[in-house]
Amino acid sequence: MINNREFTNRLQKIIDFHDETASSFAEKIGVQRSSISHILSGRNKPSLDFVMKLLHTYPDVELYWLMNGKGNFPKNITKNVTKTFNNNTSIEGNTEKEESVDQKIEKIVIFYKDGTFKSYNP
Repeated sequence: MINNREFTNRLQKIIDFHDETASSFAEKIGVQRSSISHILSGRNKPSLDFVMKLLHTYPDVELYWLMNGKGNFPKNITKNVTKTFNNNTSIEGNTEKEESVDQKIEKIVIFYKDGTFKSYNP
């Protein structure tokens, strides 16, 4: 069972993070402004339809975080990055948003369709 006060705090965090007003947030997810107001005031609990619309409109929100406060917000989003190594070789690809600054790349191996590969040690 969700805690209404904590849920409303997380909902407000989403609204603030996306720099929305309650009205613009309601319009984006396709609910009435009064629905947002009633949930934020604690008068009403969110419906499943409300939660699903929110998750569909804002993919950076994790369901488990929204409902229980466990997990991350915003969730890790895959983004395209380019890395350049000492031998001026650049590699582009998708990576998860890094959580730790202390992580170091030990080796990168690229496999080609013809069965060959190249190994890079940064």
